[in-house]
Parts: sequence; structure tokens; C-alpha cells
Amino acid sequence: MALKAGTIVDGVVVNITKFGAFVEVEGKTGLVHISEVADNYVKDIKEHLKEQDKVKVKVLSVEEDGKISLSIKQANPTKKTVRPMEIDWNKNQRSGGDFEDKLSKFLKDSEERFQDIKKHQDVKGKSKKSVMK
Repeated sequence: MALKAGTIVDGVVVNITKFGAFVEVEGKTGLVHISEVADNYVKDIKEHLKEQDKVKVKVLSVEEDGKISLSIKQANPTKKTVRPMEIDWNKNQRSGGDFEDKLSKFLKDSEERFQDIKKHQDVKGKSKKSVMK
């Protein structure tokens, strides 16, 4: 059977390098890049694989020059079921007042801070003008 992109086959790790692992599949050797070994970050590939390990790989591509790109992580996808959070929109979920109260407080605090900054800049500006005279 000829290898085609997208097929999942069994293979054997024949060599490990710092950038990936060479895996023999159906009499041919392909590369599993280090980024395709596991779902999480792989710093040292030897912590995940060793020579002669039997692995299931997905064929990513077969180039005209014979290079075969493989993936272990895509051949063994982890099933993460993510369910959307259910929200009761009719219920006030936050304590401490409603939105209008918080917005009003924010605007008041913001205006007070702005006035303090403006006052500080006016004082600085007047002292520079008196020095220049």
C-alpha cells in the first residue's frame, strides 16, 4: 500500500535526533518533527520516545523527493470535550451593586483624579512662569 497524506499507520522509531524522530513505516523512513510528538511542549524528545518504540503515526505529507512527514500527536488526538458555560441571564450574578452604580462611582473617581492632575500641572506651570520673569 502506498503512503498517502492523512492515513494513520503503525511504525517503529529507528533513530532519535534533537529535532525529531525517524520512524519506519511500510519499509520507508519518515520524520516526526519534535513539535509533532506530543500535545504539550517537548524540550527533550528522549523523555517521550526511545529507539524501537512502536508508535502510531499520521502521514502529513509525502514529497516528490521521497521525504515523508509524520505526526504522532495527530494520530492520537486527545479528546477534550469543552461544554459552554450555562448562564442564567435573568439572575444578577454579581454582588456589590448593579452596573449603573459601578459606572457612576467610576466616573466620579475618574473626575476627581483628573482634577488633581490638572491642579498639579497648573501649580507646576505657574512656578516655571515666575522663574522665567
